Amino acid sequence: MRDLSRYDALALTAGLWFLAKFLRYLFPPLFATFESAFGVSTSAFGLAFGGLMAGYALLQFPSGALADRLGGVWVIAAGAAVSSVGALVVAGATGLATLVLGMLLVGVGTGAHKTVAVALMAAVYPDRTGRALGAMDTLGAFGGVGASAAVVGIAALGPGGWRLAFAAAAGAGLLGTALFLRRVPPRVPEGAGGGETPAVGRYLMRLREPAFGTFVAAAVCSSLAYNGALSFLPYYLGAVGLSSTTANALYGLLFAVSVVQPVTGEASDRVGTLRVAVATLGLTTLGLVGLLVGSGPLALGASVVALGAGAHGFRPVRGAYLVRVAPSGGAGGSLGVVRTALMGAGAVAPALVGAVTDAAGPRAGFALLAGSATLALALVAALARRQDGDF
Repeated sequence: MRDLSRYDALALTAGLWFLAKFLRYLFPPLFATFESAFGVSTSAFGLAFGGLMAGYALLQFPSGALADRLGGVWVIAAGAAVSSVGALVVAGATGLATLVLGMLLVGVGTGAHKTVAVALMAAVYPDRTGRALGAMDTLGAFGGVGASAAVVGIAALGPGGWRLAFAAAAGAGLLGTALFLRRVPPRVPEGAGGGETPAVGRYLMRLREPAFGTFVAAAVCSSLAYNGALSFLPYYLGAVGLSSTTANALYGLLFAVSVVQPVTGEASDRVGTLRVAVATLGLTTLGLVGLLVGSGPLALGASVVALGAGAHGFRPVRGAYLVRVAPSGGAGGSLGVVRTALMGAGAVAPALVGAVTDAAGPRAGFALLAGSATLALALVAALARRQDGDF
């Protein structure tokens, strides 16, 4: 029991991350419900959700830089409190303006979590960073599963069910924040976070450091490859001959294999982050190449599993490596810069793949993604050779 108590910081941080993703994933399935309740178009809610995601993206660097000055615990707690208040505003919304305000608060609040949490987990669990990040990312991935289940329950509760769901999430968030503030600060080593915050230019200059810059370039290429595939996988599978039912089933499989994250995180702690990064990026590349050359449900399904296992498995490894090579005292802001770049690549990927697909067909679009994954693999493999196994 005493050993298990060491993981209370992980459990509470991961729980707040689950709630953050639960709230974000809960909005899209309810657009039609909101349209009926408030008498406005679905496109209006699409714009509002875009604002939520913009708020999330814009908070990555400021939250990390603020954590470098104040400490990650307070930034995570403040973000969780803001998103919980946003959920309460949504639950009590009487018009579109109030609903949008709640959505924006959810976006800003949830945006203060992941970047800061990576650095916090590295400080609290320095010898088990990969394991901690793998567990946190896996629980977060199931936020979408929880949101889907909640939508089913909302339908059973009737027209006002969605209000109860957001109110319950807000209550859970506020309770989780209180527990987080009580239990986590004693787990943070003295001197971890808090102090002088480097200027913005110094954060950006770190991209010129060979190990950091090379790995970030690989992570951006990997993000472009995965997010492009994520956006067009059902369409691609249909274009190469699979039925809509089979294509959607394989699309779900892409998310189901996210359970590999604790395994790859644990492996990175034991055998080195770069070695596991090479293995996971190799799986990602193999999956995308398999989608290009394979045919039939079994071959394409195996390729989807490889793609999902590699892309999801890379996440905790990526976080663990970046924390280790980020300069002391500036990990939060450095990770914020990186996550902003990753989101930029993720945002560009669908448009890029769509343009190539329109011009040359779906296989050309996925060939581009396979090339991006191959470049990511080559960069990390070269970095691993230079590091001589130090990581």
